[in-house]
This record gives sequence, structure tokens and C-alpha cells, in this order.
Amino acid sequence: MVAMPIFSPVTDLSETAGLMQGPNDLPKTYDPAGTESRWQEAWDKYEAFHPDPNSSGKAFSVVIPPPNVTGTLHMGHAFNTALIDTVVRFQRLQGKNVLCLPGTDHASIAVQNILEKQLKKEGLQLEDVGREDFLKLAWDWKSQSGGQIVQQLRRLGYSVDWLRERFTLDETLSKAVTEAFVRLHDQGLIYRGEYLVNWCPASGSAVSDLEVEMKEVDGFLWHFKYPLVPSSLSSPIEFIEVATTRPETMLGDVAIAVNPSDERYQNLVGALVDLPLTGRQIPVIADEHVDKDFGTGCVKVTPAHDPNDFVIGQRHGLPQITVMNKDGTMNEQAGCFKDLDRFEARKAVVAALEDKGFLGKIEPYRHSVPFSDRGKVPVEPLLSTQWFVHMEPLAAKCRDSLSKGEPRFLPSRWEKVYRDWLTDIRDWCISRQLWWGHRIPAWYVISQTDGDLTNKTPYVVACSEAEALSQAKKKFGNAAQIQRDEDVLDTWFSSGLWPFSTLGWPDESNADFARWYPTSTLVTGFDIIFFWVARMTMMASAFTGRMPFSDVYIHGLVRDEQNRKMSKSAGNGIDPILLIDRYGTDALRFALVREVAGAGQDIRLDFDRKNETSATVEASRNFANKLWNATRFTLMNLGSVPNEGLEKINTSELKPSDCWILSRLARVNRDTANRYEQYSLGEAAKGLYEFVWNDFCDWYLELVKPRLNPKNFKNESLLEEDQRIARCVLVKVLNDLLVMMHPLMPHLTEELWHALTGNSDNELLALQAWPENDEKYISDELEGSFSKLFSFIRLVRNLRSVAGLKPSQYIPVTIITNKKDLIDMILKTQDNIKSLTRCSDLEILDPKSASLKPPIKALAGVVGELEVVLPIEGLVDLDELHKRLQTDIVKADKEILSLTNRLANSKFVEKAPVDVVNECRKNLLEAQSQKSLALKRISDLLG
Repeated sequence: MVAMPIFSPVTDLSETAGLMQGPNDLPKTYDPAGTESRWQEAWDKYEAFHPDPNSSGKAFSVVIPPPNVTGTLHMGHAFNTALIDTVVRFQRLQGKNVLCLPGTDHASIAVQNILEKQLKKEGLQLEDVGREDFLKLAWDWKSQSGGQIVQQLRRLGYSVDWLRERFTLDETLSKAVTEAFVRLHDQGLIYRGEYLVNWCPASGSAVSDLEVEMKEVDGFLWHFKYPLVPSSLSSPIEFIEVATTRPETMLGDVAIAVNPSDERYQNLVGALVDLPLTGRQIPVIADEHVDKDFGTGCVKVTPAHDPNDFVIGQRHGLPQITVMNKDGTMNEQAGCFKDLDRFEARKAVVAALEDKGFLGKIEPYRHSVPFSDRGKVPVEPLLSTQWFVHMEPLAAKCRDSLSKGEPRFLPSRWEKVYRDWLTDIRDWCISRQLWWGHRIPAWYVISQTDGDLTNKTPYVVACSEAEALSQAKKKFGNAAQIQRDEDVLDTWFSSGLWPFSTLGWPDESNADFARWYPTSTLVTGFDIIFFWVARMTMMASAFTGRMPFSDVYIHGLVRDEQNRKMSKSAGNGIDPILLIDRYGTDALRFALVREVAGAGQDIRLDFDRKNETSATVEASRNFANKLWNATRFTLMNLGSVPNEGLEKINTSELKPSDCWILSRLARVNRDTANRYEQYSLGEAAKGLYEFVWNDFCDWYLELVKPRLNPKNFKNESLLEEDQRIARCVLVKVLNDLLVMMHPLMPHLTEELWHALTGNSDNELLALQAWPENDEKYISDELEGSFSKLFSFIRLVRNLRSVAGLKPSQYIPVTIITNKKDLIDMILKTQDNIKSLTRCSDLEILDPKSASLKPPIKALAGVVGELEVVLPIEGLVDLDELHKRLQTDIVKADKEILSLTNRLANSKFVEKAPVDVVNECRKNLLEAQSQKSLALKRISDLLG
């Protein structure tokens, strides 16, 4: 329970330089930058988020998705951070022993690309520097430039344990990677073999299927004629026509495939054709893979350059002819096209085929082309000897766990996506031809192949070179010589170990591992469910026998002001640091979370690119100002009387407005805790916003003002007692709402809570307990009555506005109703009503009595079962009021005409977004209503 504050005239908060000196010293203006830096320093100073594994409290842990060490903060990072931090800060307030563990990924390809570009500027290549010196350069770069993303994450107020910060190339994590590789190899789940891989010529490395981005490209479909060898088979057909989008690969063709059920070509199966430009002859084969209805029904088979052809080739025992080097140039198998770049060779091959009469038609063709996510060039399927993980046994364990509900996906629809990834899974190519990364712990026994490294050289896998040499000598004798594999592991291999390697695995006796593994929740985007989520579950299942987390909370994307996905290529990113500098971290965090309409849904962030402003984030900044000013109002009205706490006040002493706000507080407490717990974070933010802005600031503070600063209050003892009660309720509500708001706006609430409580700076709100909730205060009836009361007050205020009355002008108000409950509520709160409506006299009549009164010039309105009459004769200029109402009618008519014409346009209704059309219909109804209301009021005035 959060202790209720005890106030004294002077409170010392000066232990940390720059913190406020007392509860009444809250500055007039909220300064986000100063507030944020002050509390980030305090959280660090007191190690607020550095938990002890031996401390009490149920364990709760989260490992953050490690951003690339090369990265800079983008809006996706900010969104993910806001969601994670909301979750973990709430769990701390629940009294749990929370570890939120940060870290960064070494980003093999990205870092190597950066350094190779730097070397190129100096006229150097990797080979000129050497591996050892290159790695020194990489570590120097990491220490100097690799910390930018961490500093930016700190600005977001991330309540992670920075003292436990990890880096995937740290010594302890590197040992875990080596151990994992060795274990999987010993179990037969890692193997080395020649296979068709996605090759990125730009980075000079294999890339996994998941590191490939499919892009729609405008290209061509070239049709070629392959002449039948006359002596091979008697047939009236002179040639077979095939089509391809990659003409250069035809130099590696080894067969033509047709569907065995295709009657057009059944008699050609077994025939030979001349492969133009090569001098080779290749067979016609039958394979079920061929779609007889696509194109000519004939497919060229190039096993060394196409994954589907590779499978066909294996089924038919076809040779594999590689015609391309790993740098994307043609090799000696390409004949006269040797040394040409693959795209230059494409043009040259087409020209040569046309020259010799083998070129058929050329069709424009838009198709999907796989691009390397890192190299940004089309990948080339190439045969290569690589290291692979046999995935099916690992996936089977995860499918079994999923059938038991482990892990739980939120929203649940993502479970199917995860399951689909685990079904019919392909083996994972884990070797990368790079120097920066985890070097593969395999050593080749080169003494067995005369000191040369070939595909036939045997190898050993070990945790160290000494262990590898020992193994080699046992197998091949004391003269054995070994050479370590040059490649490094795919970055996702180490990321797959992240939930447990960061906690000390393989040392399962490690206190952190024993306390916080498995972790509690993973918060991540849907786009890396297989990239990261599935690999973590497979690795965890293999090495720990448990799923690495209980819950997987999948969030959507942050889209731009036009609802487009943000990307570097589109140039439509929104810099979160820019918005933080303008509006503050808490405003950005709150805006992002509040926009979430449901777990897993994308959000749209409005942004004016010309002025670099965001109305959404500005609204959150205004909300922060509102809460700041409400706290200042509270502090200024507390006086020096100690607050004894709400528990010492008899419920019967509370005013109706006190009971109402305490009912709302108890309900919001219950609902907010449930929403945080169920990851309904957007709903939690919206609910708190409504409570703070509407219930607390707009209504309760207005209702309580007269009690805090009464005029003409004659009974001194009653005055002091009522003020004491009002202050107790005010402090209770503000205290509790600051705690509930803390996960969403941590810096602001920390500042305001200290101003309210007077606690020293090492007594942090972040480490307090969630406020106890007394649901005895919840009253549906009372809240319903106050809802009607507020509607009544709004109606009176609206009528005053229509009449053009000055704010300081008091006038009588007549209420007509025969509902006893409404009359009772009005009588109990008439002082509040008079104060909030500038009412000089409040008259309550039943409908019959009202009908007997002589008619007067008045404005009237109805809300629910209550009619309000505002007599205005002699108080306002009736002619001027009549003119204003006529102007309102003209304005409404224009709006009605415009919207009617727009909705009558069938093209608009059919093609415009549904929400836009619905908004038009809504606005039309509103305009029609406003016109009717103005006409009625004119009628009342004339009557």
C-alpha cells in the first residue's frame, strides 16, 4: 500500500542536486526536459531498477529485443519501449521482483559493411588489414559509435537494469554461443553440407530466407528456342520453347522438364535438345512439379541456380553446373561470358541468342524478386558448402509445447502464424562469410588433405582450439594439424539464446538464471515471429527444456500520417528524438500507448512534416500540463494542516461529490489494474485519461473549490472539518492516480508524487506499491446520478452560451421534473450547481406546476427526464440573439447542402474509406440537429 502523505510546512528534498525543495515549490510551468533528466539521474543513482535475485516478491522478468549496435532510435523502438516499460513498471508496483534486462546485438553484416566502406575510402580491402586488426577496428568502432542507440533508449526513461546490460559478443554470451553450437553438433542437429543458399554478392555472404525481402520489379520474360537433336527422337517438333526472367542462368541448364500428364510433350520425354551457346546437349525429363498450364508447359532446369530446380535435380540425379562466381560475375562455365557481371551477362546472352535465331518473343513481366535485406541487391541462389541446423526436431518440441498452451500469444490469432512457421520448416543456414561475429567453433584437420582445405577435409567441433587439437590428435594421430573455420554464425543464432544466455546459461546455478528464468513476457512486433520468437523457443526447448517466456505480447506497427508503413526506402520515418525534444518523453510515450485500439493492432501517428509537429503528441503534452496544474492547485490548497488519511474519516461525513469521486477512483483502480495485467495497455491509457481530465480535473476540482476557499462561511469549526475532509479526499485521489499513471508517464508522475508527498528523493514512486482499492466506495447508482447532474450542468452552460451571457452574470434557473431521485440529487448538490452554472436562484417545479406559470421569454433544453428553463427577458438583447440564431441556421444549411451533395456522389461513397463516409453521415445528422435546435429556440423567443 502507498502510505498517505503527512504534510508539514517544510519538507527537505535536497539530497539530490536539482530536486525540488518542498511540496509547495512545484514550478508554475512544466519543464519536460528538466524533469526527465532529473529523475533518470535519480533512478540511476539509487539503482532503482537493479533487482537482487535474493529479494522477496514473485519473480517477473523481461528481456528487451536487442537493437542493432549500429542502430539509431526509430519510432518502432519508441513504441516497443513504451509498451515494455508500461508492463514492467506496473509489475513493480504490484510488489514483484522485476528484472528488465537490456542489451544490443552485434549486427554482423551491418557493422562489417560500415567498416569495409571506411577501409575502401582509405584504398584498403579486408585482406590488406587482416582479420585480427579488422576485429580491433570493429571493437574500437563499437566503443566509440556503438552506444548511440543505448543513450537514446535511456532518454525514453526505460526502467531496465543498465548494470546488467548485455552485448551479444560479450565474453559470457560468446561462451554460451559456442556451447550451444557444440551441443547441437554433438546431437547431430548441426551439419556441414553443400546446398543451394541465398547468396548476397554485395556482402559476400549467405543469407537466410528470412533475411530476404521480396520486391515487385518490372522486368521481362524472355522466350528461348532449344532445338531438338534430330537423331535423339523422331518428332515433327523442331524445338522446345522455354521462358525465363534470368537468361544468364540458361548457361547452367541441365534439362528441360515437362509434366508427365501433358500430352503435348509425352513423346518427347527422353529426347535431347541442343543447349544454345554452350555446345552441350541436355535431356527432356518428366516431373510433377511442372505446371503444364503455365507458359509453354516446358521448364528449363538449372539445379545450381534455382531452389525448385535443385529439388528436381536431386530427384532425377542431374548434374549441378554453377556458372556464377560469388561476387556476381560469370565463371569459366559461362564460356565466352566469363568475368561479365551477371546483369551485363544477361544482356549479352539475350543478344547472342537473338543473333543465332534462338530468341522468341519478349514480354514485359512484373514479378517478385528476392533482395538481400542487408546488401540491398537481388540475391543469387548459389551452391555453397555451409553450416546448417536441422530444424524439424527442434520445431517438433515447440509444437508439442504449443499444444499445451506454451507460450501464450496475445492476441491469440498470432498463435496460428507461429504454428505455421514451425510446420514444414526448412533447415537453417547459419554460416556467414564475415569476420565480425561469433566465429564457428570448428577446426579442419588440414593434415589429412595435404595441408589444403577442401570439401573433403575432415573437421572437429570443440569449445576451444586446445580441445579441438586434442580431438584431432586422438582421431588422426599426433601429427594432426588444424585450421579454424573462417566463417561466423548468423546473428540470429546468438539472438535465439538471448532469454537465457543473458541470465548466465549454461551455468544454470547462476542466481539470475535460477530466479528469473523462464522470463515472464516477451513484447515484440509481429514481423519477427519467426526471425526471433520461434528461434528463441526452439533454442530454449533444446537447451533448457522449457519455453523461454510465458506470454508473447505481439504489437503492431507505427504507421505514418498517411497510414503507410514507415521505412528508410520510403523516407517517411518520424524521428522520435525530434518529438521528445519538442513535447517531452512522457508525452510521446503516452501518445503511442493511448493510440493502441487493441493488442496487435497497428497505430497511426499524425505528423506535420513541414512544421515537424504532431497534434497527437501535443495533446498528450497538454494532458501532462493539465495534471501538472491540478497538482499545483492541490498543493496550494492543502495548507499546513497534517493530512490524517482517508481511513480516519467517517463515510457519513463525506459530501456526495466526495463519494462520487471515490467511487470513480475505486472503479478506475480496479479496471486499470486488470487492463495492465491483461496487456490492454491502450485501454488503460484511455481510461486514465478520461478519469484525470474529465472526472478529476474538470469536475471534482471544480466541485471542491468552494470548500477549500469558502466565502461567507460563518461556522468556523464546520469550515475546518469540511476543509479537512476535502483535503483528505483530494490527496487520496491525486496520490492514487499518480501511482496508476506512473507506468505510462513515469517522469512526470515521479516529480508530482514527490511534490505531493514530500518524500525524499531516494523514496521513489517507481518502487512504491499499487494503491489498495476499497471497492466499498463503488456505487453504480451514485455515478449514474452524477452523470445526469453533469449533463444538466453542461446544458445550462450551453444555454448561457447561446444567450450570450457574460461568465460573471448570475441568473435564475428553473428545473422541471417529477423524478424524485433527480430532485434529491439536485437538492443535495445545489450549492455545487449554483457555483458551476452561475445560478442566482434554483427553482424546481413538477410539469403540472410549470404549465400553470405565465409564459416568459426563455431558452429551454431537455436532458434525460429533466427540462431546464433559462429566463432571459430583460437580461439579454433578444433582437441580437434572434440574429445569431438566424446566422446559425444559414451556416447549418450550407453544411447540410455540402454534405448531402457529397453523399449523393456514388463515386465518393464507393471509393472513399468507410470511416470517412461514416464521418460525413455523422456530420450531416449533427448539422440537421443544430438547425432544428436553432429553429426551436427562435420559435420559443417568438412565442
